[in-house]
Amino acid sequence: MSKAQNILVVGGGVAGLAVAIGLHNKGIKVEVVERDRDWKVYHVGIIVQANFIRALNQLGVGQAAVEAGYPFRGARFMNQAGEVLAELPGDPAVDGLPSDLGLTRPALHEVLTREVRRLGIPVRLGVTFECFEDKGDRVDVTFTDGTSGSYDLVIGCDGNYSAVRKVLWPEATPKFTGQGVWRYNVPKPVDLEWSDIYIGEPHSGFNGKAGYCPLTATEMYIFAVIEEPGNPRFAPETLADEMRARLVGYGGILGDSAKRITDPALVVYRPLEACIMPDPWYKGRVVLIGDAAHSATPHLGQGAAMAVEDAVVLAEELADKDIDRALRSFMDRRFERARLVGTSSIRLGEWEMHPETAGDPVELTDTIRKKLAEPV
Repeated sequence: MSKAQNILVVGGGVAGLAVAIGLHNKGIKVEVVERDRDWKVYHVGIIVQANFIRALNQLGVGQAAVEAGYPFRGARFMNQAGEVLAELPGDPAVDGLPSDLGLTRPALHEVLTREVRRLGIPVRLGVTFECFEDKGDRVDVTFTDGTSGSYDLVIGCDGNYSAVRKVLWPEATPKFTGQGVWRYNVPKPVDLEWSDIYIGEPHSGFNGKAGYCPLTATEMYIFAVIEEPGNPRFAPETLADEMRARLVGYGGILGDSAKRITDPALVVYRPLEACIMPDPWYKGRVVLIGDAAHSATPHLGQGAAMAVEDAVVLAEELADKDIDRALRSFMDRRFERARLVGTSSIRLGEWEMHPETAGDPVELTDTIRKKLAEPV
């Protein structure tokens, strides 16, 4: 089998843009389709670590991401009163670049889309696939705008609710983990240089954890990962009240900042639904990466990092090998690492919902952080 020369990427999010950049940089022709005509992302923050910055640096945009965000010293664990229990300082993995970074999703999106445009990678907005057929030596694709094309490989980068995955593995659907995540942006205290995680049962009675992460010199975001029995849905106008209720009893910076949660339209809430695919993440000439292959919960702050690592590794393998060997080698390098992140994230959530049988979240988080600082 020959090497891939013409690749379609389905999905213009973090995974799709990263793999498009990686493939282009390897001299492989690539195009992207993205169903959202506006190509927007919601305005909340993400926490990223050394392996994410290393992977972006391999794509040529590591420094741009650092400049778009806010480097900080690492993670601290606090009790509910806001007293420090443990510090997990970062260990830089890339010379000259930080090991821990907060940035908004729109800022990351801008870094990636700007690079895609600079490179001249074709992106069709408001378009996705209507259907595709794997012919063995190519994949024939019909698009929703009535056009069609043939590709050596199709890469599904269309997220946790992947339409590509649904075609090939219809039984693989995201499952509710029992928790939901709440996010809200607030002003950052001037001297805050850590991302803090508050553990222990607050007076509110909601099982889970909460914390905050710097995003810029003046802004941070509050997050709360809370058990939500029955997977409830909330009326939009109640979201600020609901989030504040889940933060009752926390002290320190978190308690003070929670008072600023006032606008329900700015609260971002979503149930946590995970889908970790078994090996392999491909059939024939169609492969999944990022959340389409291994969506997990945000407990380790590794969702974007796993997607970008996937992108870097897949581009490397496709540049060096024929398609069959490249896909197998990609799985050999990625599966166990992504599975470790996914299963460990879900385990942390289980411990939060069942504290009577919980292990040590500080020890597990520290172990995973050190493991992920190692090269892929």
